[in-house]
Amino acid sequence: MTIRTALSQGAALLEQGGVDSPKFTAELLLACALRCERVYFFAHPEQELREGEQLHYGRYLHERLQGRPAQHITRRQEFYGREFRVGPEVLIPRPETELLVETVLKLRPGARIIVDAGTGSGAIAVTLALESKAHVMAVDFSRAALGVAAANAYRLDARVGFMQSDWLAAIASESVDVVVSNPPYIAETDRATLQPEVRDHEPAMALFAGADGLDAYRKLIPDAWRVLRPGGLLALELGFGQAEAVAALASNFTERQILADLASIERVLLCQKPADCAPPELRLP
Repeated sequence: MTIRTALSQGAALLEQGGVDSPKFTAELLLACALRCERVYFFAHPEQELREGEQLHYGRYLHERLQGRPAQHITRRQEFYGREFRVGPEVLIPRPETELLVETVLKLRPGARIIVDAGTGSGAIAVTLALESKAHVMAVDFSRAALGVAAANAYRLDARVGFMQSDWLAAIASESVDVVVSNPPYIAETDRATLQPEVRDHEPAMALFAGADGLDAYRKLIPDAWRVLRPGGLLALELGFGQAEAVAALASNFTERQILADLASIERVLLCQKPADCAPPELRLP
């Protein structure tokens, strides 16, 4: 079997199985089986696959047809132009989250301390550390997720600190310039509507946030108010249709702004802790 034939047959099988982007997925899986980059296929379409490569490719196709995400098969996902290792321990980074990173870099280029709350794979924290001069701290409740994030930071040579914490509970008050987070925001009532590869293979604690999908915001936003210095920035990714409700939860913050992604979905909430905010011990009841 040649590379050309393997790609053609694999894409046809995936299309018949209702898999999105069958041609692209076939290329990803074959590249994993051959341990090469996808660009290799264009120069070597008539190369014959070895027996072991055919077996691996066939297994990967079967696993994808059974609903396992391609990223869990290849253990890779690109984010902000870099390759991150992923697995069932963490949420697979999505392209729309790049807007969150771009915005923080634009609005706070001189930030000294940034905290990524609920870091997962570490995609946000590692990218901010590599793209800025800030000291970046990544926190997560999951030890397994922190292991994945730390491995990504090490492989990409990013200087990131890691801490296990229930959101920002372990962070000192008024010690942070920016809090950024892509928290779980899917309502439990929407569980059945998710694609099987998401619902059955990605960690539930990174997906679901109570009956209305807002539980993580209810915990995170007051935490962020406590740890941010006066004038500090809170940047949150939003679920579809949640912008108004989440903005209402952040009513103590000023200069609230909502940004839409390339699909015109309200995706990011930005808000600032007032610059003249008194320290906690001086606030009046």
